[in-house]
Amino acid sequence: MINTEGYHKPVLLTESIDGLSIKKDGIYVDVTFGGGGHSREILNQLGENGRLYAFDQDADAANNVIDDERFTLINQNFRYIKRFLKFYGVKKVDGVLGDFGVSSHQFDVPERGFSTRFDGVLDMRMNQNAAISAQNILNEYSENELVILFSKYGELKNAKAIAKAIFTARVEQRIITGNQLQQILRPFLQKFKENKTLAQIYQAIRIEVNEEIQVLEEFLLQLPDIVKTGGRISLISYHSLEDRLVKRFIRDGQFEGSPEKDFYGNVAVPFKKVGGLIVPTDSEIAENSRARSAKLRIAERQ
Repeated sequence: MINTEGYHKPVLLTESIDGLSIKKDGIYVDVTFGGGGHSREILNQLGENGRLYAFDQDADAANNVIDDERFTLINQNFRYIKRFLKFYGVKKVDGVLGDFGVSSHQFDVPERGFSTRFDGVLDMRMNQNAAISAQNILNEYSENELVILFSKYGELKNAKAIAKAIFTARVEQRIITGNQLQQILRPFLQKFKENKTLAQIYQAIRIEVNEEIQVLEEFLLQLPDIVKTGGRISLISYHSLEDRLVKRFIRDGQFEGSPEKDFYGNVAVPFKKVGGLIVPTDSEIAENSRARSAKLRIAERQ
């Protein structure tokens, strides 16, 4: 077995896999392959006739491919899950696992620009072939677009002031590196809250670069069509924007408005939640700080 812990340590591994209630001969999908930790555990529980398909748009993930005839890695964004499963002749699956957010590997490579810890070039693309990077957003978005971005995706109360500072600074010099950006943001970094504020700002930019909210919505809306009755979804979120979407989808089958009702007035939703919200134990957080904000929700197709 390849040791991929340096690439990405899987979060809530036991809980998320148990949530799938794996059938030996079932067909499963891991839409966030990364280092392959969750995928390997799924394969451990599958029989010889079981199948696992995994998605990852990051080309680096291909270095962790699993040598197992039951496994197929699809180098694509999971927003296209239905299309590519159909390409492989798969119409229905027994379970889907998603561990959203950024992998440890992406955070730990300075050139990728995801982390506030390094003075890397501001990139933040999960798909390194994508056209729009963090630099494009910081240097080309209008001041008002930046305000909306930091308010909506960073949930920052001083979004207007931050956007104005960035807009003003880039007139003098194009913003290319993390250090440049952090120098511009220095007036907004309160003592003892510097890391939290920076994380919110970086999160907002990253979400916009990768269209993370749109991708998650598109993905969730395809699940009723591809998950068999009795099949499970096991989804791990890392910030409130993601978790609210997952929670609302499981509860209502949609993101806005009231859930649909049948002729008799009964609420008709595609999934029923299994158990309550699951969060990491203190011991897991101590071993893996990235797990701190993780929230796992499990549901079953009705």
